[in-house]
Amino acid sequence: MRLDDSLIDMEDEEFSLEGPSARPRVRRPLAERMRPRSLDEVRGQEHVLGAGCLLPTLIRENRVGNLILAGPPGSGKTTLASVIAEEGGCKLLRVNAVTSNVAELREALKMARYHGAEKCFLFVDEIHRFNKAQQDLLLPGVEAGEARLIGATTHNPRYYVIDPLLSRCQLFAFEPLPASVIEEALELALEDEERGLGKRACRAGKQVLKSIALLAEGDLRRAYNFIETMVEALPDGSEVTEEQVAGFCRERSIRYDRDEDEHYDTASAFIKSMRGNDPDAALYWLAKMLAGGEDPRFIARRLVIFASEDVGMADSRALLMADAAFRACETIGLPECELNLAHVVIFLATCPKSNSATLAIGRAKRALNEKPIQPVPSGIRDRHGRNKKPRSEDEETYLYSHEFPENVTGQSYLEEPLELYLPKDAGAEGAIGERLRRWKELRAKVSPQQDG
Repeated sequence: MRLDDSLIDMEDEEFSLEGPSARPRVRRPLAERMRPRSLDEVRGQEHVLGAGCLLPTLIRENRVGNLILAGPPGSGKTTLASVIAEEGGCKLLRVNAVTSNVAELREALKMARYHGAEKCFLFVDEIHRFNKAQQDLLLPGVEAGEARLIGATTHNPRYYVIDPLLSRCQLFAFEPLPASVIEEALELALEDEERGLGKRACRAGKQVLKSIALLAEGDLRRAYNFIETMVEALPDGSEVTEEQVAGFCRERSIRYDRDEDEHYDTASAFIKSMRGNDPDAALYWLAKMLAGGEDPRFIARRLVIFASEDVGMADSRALLMADAAFRACETIGLPECELNLAHVVIFLATCPKSNSATLAIGRAKRALNEKPIQPVPSGIRDRHGRNKKPRSEDEETYLYSHEFPENVTGQSYLEEPLELYLPKDAGAEGAIGERLRRWKELRAKVSPQQDG
């Protein structure tokens, strides 16, 4: 089948599967206009592109293989793909997994084979959005060296990219850009008259640029959008003020994905802040989850787990409080249940901590897995119902605990004694430890009384 000549002879180095558009050309956003055109212009990601790294050398010599670029939005994944193609004098065939189907993907692979791997890269943006069958389509061409793939994703590729494809690619994890890098980029955008906002002659002080950079949360595209919107709203020659930045703070949306990395990272920070006795940090992460649209029942479930895992016997009220918060989330709902969650988060964060229950059940599981299963001692076996049978003379008699001081009979409840629960001195558990030590001494003095 012959390829469409109109697709081959396009002047634009970047190939779009949507074909030429009859719509009027629109003004490109600042983030697109300021996109780096060479490796020297790329900002950030020093762990991948800094001095001593191998990737820059491979890019300049056009010896880059198949890549998967994973990282948060606005960290430079698409930019690096464009720079790789530009530095190597190659075409960049763009495919967006959100809008493309199998037919378009086949056409892109056909174009990649036509141009040859040495002169072309196939860039798949949001590659995690391709299902398994679509990702399987990429395998033959990638494996045979007919196409060089660059995939970009904001998700964890180990979960969303199939193993056969991932094993044929080099994975590079991008990080959110530092605020200092974003500040420099914004300053350049205000000065650049060719691609940036220089013709508007607007100014912004260091503190304003710093505030915008912090507001962007490591996303350079977002920072460009912020500064462009502010400048467009001002007359030429004006100055961007702190008041405008504060307005963006009030209107911005919280970046929070409810089932991806940001969700788990924030939940982890929330739990670890409570475990570390920091109620202020715990409340901050709670507020972020709620502002991001998190289901309050998920938060409450984590509190119930935390109450036993991390507070445990140090303050047994924790489990009651956490359970009450869960019921409040189910019966009251948002926004009022935010008060219940905040109440319990502060309580748990300020409780004494003990993971003795967590460790104890772990030791019990290991004892079951690593040693022979112990039989139930004869003296404490069930003697009612179907198990009722005559007791042999050599069998031990059950000693009713309530008939003995402090319920200590001296009778053994395991054939081979085990020490699984090791109380700590935190909170109420200190008293429990003292009580168990006294009972141990008392048990050693008491001789079990056997009925004949």
